[in-house]
Amino acid sequence: MTVVSTTAPLVAELDHVCKVYGSGETSVTALNDLCMNVHQGEYLAVMGTSGSGKSTAMNILGCLDRPSSGSYRLNKTCVETLSDDELADLRNRELGFVFQQFHLLSELTALENVMLPMVYAGVPSGERLDRAAAALERVGLGSRLRNRPNQLSGGQQQRVAVARAIINQPRLLLADEPTGALDSRTTAEVLDLFDELHVQQGITILLVTHEHHVADRAQRVVHFHDGRLVESGAGSQTNE
Repeated sequence: MTVVSTTAPLVAELDHVCKVYGSGETSVTALNDLCMNVHQGEYLAVMGTSGSGKSTAMNILGCLDRPSSGSYRLNKTCVETLSDDELADLRNRELGFVFQQFHLLSELTALENVMLPMVYAGVPSGERLDRAAAALERVGLGSRLRNRPNQLSGGQQQRVAVARAIINQPRLLLADEPTGALDSRTTAEVLDLFDELHVQQGITILLVTHEHHVADRAQRVVHFHDGRLVESGAGSQTNE
């Protein structure tokens, strides 16, 4: 695996970002002067204890929250200046999300769940079907298109979630504890899928985890403590 050069184009850039919840004596500083870059083609893992700020950073990177101060640029767009509608459009165009709890709609089939982001993007119905089927085939679920989530294992549901996350060809894939609800064998399968997406499709991945063996699959690992980025280093992937 080739480690991405720091001269590669920036996908995401947090510049002196602070995030404060509440006010006065009850205020809590979740992020404190955070500077952090994600480069195109990078596979980055974010680690930290509970309350370290890693989830807050993920929410800001995912345009689910806004900084109290500082700036965030996603693909050169200054995020904090956007309206809520513009943020929603940016999320759908530029970002893909994978969560610990899958967040699949139980009444929809795997195919229909994967099609949802394309509905919001205005993709024609015939193209939606073809692209969703191809995405599920890509993650090894070509024979499960018509299954609903309760007819799939946890690992298969996470694969559906990954297919949904990449269906609009996002600039950045954000994975928040994506293996936290999976057993060790299924965890390895999902991480192998991330490796494949990164290597073969060049997708930029940012993964939040508290598990060292999961973080070690990334090219670069950063650590949060008290709302700050305190350490950065290489994962176990090596240059070829």
